[in-house]
Amino acid sequence: MIKIVVLLFCLVCFQVLKSQSPLNKSLGNCVSLKTENQELFIETDFGKARVIVYTPSVIRIRVEKNEFLKQNSYAVFSVPEKCSFKVTETDIEYAVQTDSVMLKINKKPVRFSFYTKEGKLINQDDAAFGTSWLGDEVCTYKKLLDGERFVGLGEHTGNLDRRGETYINFNTDNPGYNEGSKSLYASIPFYIGLHNGLCYGIFLDNSSRTTFNFGAGNNRFASFTADCGEMDYYFIYRSDVKGLIESYTGLTGRMPMPPLWSLGYQQCRYSYFPDADLLSTALKFRERNIPADMIYLDIHYMDHFKLFTWDSQRFPNPEQTIRQLKQEGFHTAVIIDPGVKVEQGYATYQDGLKNDIFVKYPDGENYQGQVWPGWCNFPDFTMPKAREWWGKWVSIYANQGVTGFWNDMNEIAAWGQDVPKLLEFNWEGKKTSYSEAKNVYGMQMARSTYEGAKKSLDNKRPFVLTRSGYAGLQRYTAIWTGDNQSYDGHMMLGVRLLSSMGLSGISFCGMDIGGFGGNPTQELYTRWMEIGAFSPMFRGHTAIYTPRTEPWAMGEIAEDVARRYIGFRYQLMPYLYSSFFESTQNGLPIVRSLAIDYNSNPEIFNTEYQQQFLFGQSILVAPAQSKQSITKVYLPQGKWYDLFTDKLYSGNEPLFIESPIEKLPLFVKGGAIIPMQKLIETTALNPGDTLFIHVFSGDSKSSFVYYEDDGNSYDYQQGKYYKRTISYNPVDREINFSEKNGSNPSCFTVVTLVFHGFIKDELKNMSVLKSKLKVESSKIRLFKSNFKFADYGPDDTREVLVTSFSNNDQSISLKW
Repeated sequence: MIKIVVLLFCLVCFQVLKSQSPLNKSLGNCVSLKTENQELFIETDFGKARVIVYTPSVIRIRVEKNEFLKQNSYAVFSVPEKCSFKVTETDIEYAVQTDSVMLKINKKPVRFSFYTKEGKLINQDDAAFGTSWLGDEVCTYKKLLDGERFVGLGEHTGNLDRRGETYINFNTDNPGYNEGSKSLYASIPFYIGLHNGLCYGIFLDNSSRTTFNFGAGNNRFASFTADCGEMDYYFIYRSDVKGLIESYTGLTGRMPMPPLWSLGYQQCRYSYFPDADLLSTALKFRERNIPADMIYLDIHYMDHFKLFTWDSQRFPNPEQTIRQLKQEGFHTAVIIDPGVKVEQGYATYQDGLKNDIFVKYPDGENYQGQVWPGWCNFPDFTMPKAREWWGKWVSIYANQGVTGFWNDMNEIAAWGQDVPKLLEFNWEGKKTSYSEAKNVYGMQMARSTYEGAKKSLDNKRPFVLTRSGYAGLQRYTAIWTGDNQSYDGHMMLGVRLLSSMGLSGISFCGMDIGGFGGNPTQELYTRWMEIGAFSPMFRGHTAIYTPRTEPWAMGEIAEDVARRYIGFRYQLMPYLYSSFFESTQNGLPIVRSLAIDYNSNPEIFNTEYQQQFLFGQSILVAPAQSKQSITKVYLPQGKWYDLFTDKLYSGNEPLFIESPIEKLPLFVKGGAIIPMQKLIETTALNPGDTLFIHVFSGDSKSSFVYYEDDGNSYDYQQGKYYKRTISYNPVDREINFSEKNGSNPSCFTVVTLVFHGFIKDELKNMSVLKSKLKVESSKIRLFKSNFKFADYGPDDTREVLVTSFSNNDQSISLKW
C-alpha cells in the first residue's frame, strides 16, 4: 500500500514538473494562505492568487506572477456584497463554502475547482496547467467535461454552441466579416458553460486582447488567455441561465430605461443629403402610413467630415430641419466619429489642443491616424477631463435638437491599419498602453457621449448607439452588429449575434436591416424586415452607392409587408417597453436564445434551429430565409399557438410550417400574457384609451410585469411610473391584476382581455368584484395597415373571446 501511495505521489510530481517547462510556468505550490474580510490571500512558490467572495454565487479569482497592481475596471462597477462563508482546511486543500457554491483550492499546486453545495463538480482547472504564463501571456486552462457546451461570448460569429471553436476579443473594424471571422467590433469576455443539468458563467475582466478556446484542436481543456495583465475572472454559479445573466449584469450593470421612441422603427442611409432629401424621406413614411420614429444623418451632414460641424450648403439651417422632423414625429440622430481633424483654425481641434485631451505617443506627441477627415487626433476617453470635454461638444448637437447620437469608427478604426500598441492612455490617471485600452475605447466614447447628452437634454433620455464596446457597455449605449452584407447567410448570422449578445448582458442591440453592403432582393429585404420587427433595435440601413432601400423603394409587396410588421411592433409597444423595463431590473435580454430557458434540450443547439429565439418572454420567432416557403421549426416542450391562426401545437417535435414571403413563422407560448395597444404611426401619438391584454390558454401559472412611464424623462427614477403584475392561474381559473406601484396613472382607462385558446362556455361565468362580465366573440386582425391601397400581407383574421372593464389602481381578480 505504501508503495502505491509513493508511486501516485511521484506521478503527480512528474505531471507538475512537466507543466513547469522553461516556456510554460504555472501557479505553484501554496506557501501560505490568510483571510481578511471576504478575501483570501494565497502565496505560492511561483505566483500569487487572491480569492474574493463577491456574493454567495460569485467568486472572483485574481492571479499574478509578481505583485498585484491597483485595479481599474471599466466593466465591473459593483462592490462585494457582505455575505458569510466558511473556510476549512485539509492536508491537500482548502474549501471555501458559501450558501450557494463551494470552491476547493488544491494546495500542491494551487488549482481551483468549483462544486455545488451537494458536491457535484461544476468547473475545475486542468490539474497540470491551471493558470500559466508564456512570457507576458497569461492563460487559465479548464478541464473539458463530458457533454459540456458553451454559449455567449458577445459579438462573435459561429454556432450557438461554441464547443470546438476559438474566438478572439480584439475590437476590429471588420466590414467584410463572415462565419469564420475571429474578431468583430466589440469584446464581451463572458461565457456560459452547460453540462449535466448544471450551468455556470465565467467573466474574464481583462481588456487586452483575449483568446477563448473551447476545445478547439484538443479534447483536454477549454482555456481563456490574455495577452498581458493579470488573470482576473469572476466565476458565477446559479441554478439556471437566467440567474447567471442576472448575476453577471449585477457585476457589470444594467441599462437605464431607453426613450420610448428609440424602440420604434429607425431609418438610416449612408447618406441622406441635402436637407430636402432628408425631409422628403421622412414625409414619405407619413404619407404611406409606415410607422417610424427616428431618422439618421451619416457623415455627409458635416463640413468635410469634421466633427461638430454642419455642411452649410447641404444643411444651411439644421435647427429648422430638426424642428420640421420633430413636427412629423421624428427624432434626429447624427453620426459622431472619434477622429478630430488636425487643422489650424478648426475650433474643435484647437480646443482639444488647449485642453490637452488627445491620445499620445510615449514622447508626448499627439497620435495622428487617418480616417474620414484626413489626419486626425483622437480624444483619450480614459481621461476624466477628456470625457467631460467631449460631453461639452456633444451638447452643441443636443442644443440644436438632436436626441440620437451614433458613435462609429471607435475600435479605433484607421482605414484598417494597425494603431501603434505603444500609444499611452491616461487610464484614470494610472497610465496604460493601447494594448490594454483598445477594447474599452469605444465603450468609453459611448459613455462620454451619453453623459454629455444627458446633461444637455434637460431631463430627457438620449439614445446612444455604438459600433465598438466592452463588457458593461449596456450602462450607456445600444450597439449594432456593424457593416453586414445583403445575403441570407448574413441575415441568419445577425440573428445569432443578437442572441449571443443577449446571453452576454446586452439587451439593446440590432443589425442593419436589409444589409449594409450589397443589394438585397425584394424577398430578402421583406424577410429581413419581418425578422427586424422582433429585434430590440429596429433600423434599416444601407451603404452609399447602393440602391435605396426604404420600404417603398423595394416594390409594393415588400412595402406592404414591411408596413404591417412595423405596425405590429407598434401595437406590441406595451409588451416591448415592459420587456425593456424587465431588463433594467434583472438583465434579461429582449432577444432570448432558447438556451436561456431550454438548454437541457439538445435539439435547440441543432444548427437547423439555433436561429430561433424568444422575443421577450413569450413570442417565439423562427427566422426563415428569403426563398423558404416551408420552414422546419422546433417548438420546445409545452403548448404553442400559431400567432396568425391560434392553431395549437404540442412542443418537443419538429414541424414543417408554411412560410410564404408575407408570413414569418411566429408562435406564442401557452400561458402568455401579452399587452398591446392600437396601431399608431409614431410613439408621439396617443395610443387611445384601451389596453388590450392577450391571454393564451396554458397548463401552468404565469405572470407578466406591466410597466409604463412618460417614455422620455428620468422622472421614473423618482417613482413616477405605473407598474403592476398581471398573473394567470389556470388551476384556480383566475386572472389577477396586482395593485399598481408608482405615482403615475396609467395612460389607459379601459382594459380589454382577449382570450386565445379558451372555450366560450368556460368563460360564461367570468366576474370581477362579484360583478359578472360579458364575454363576447369578436374578430381580430393584428397585422393590419392604415394605408388605403394596401392589399398584400399576412391574413391573420381569427375569432376570439373578449371582455372589457375599467382600469383602476386597485387589485383586481377575474374569476370564471
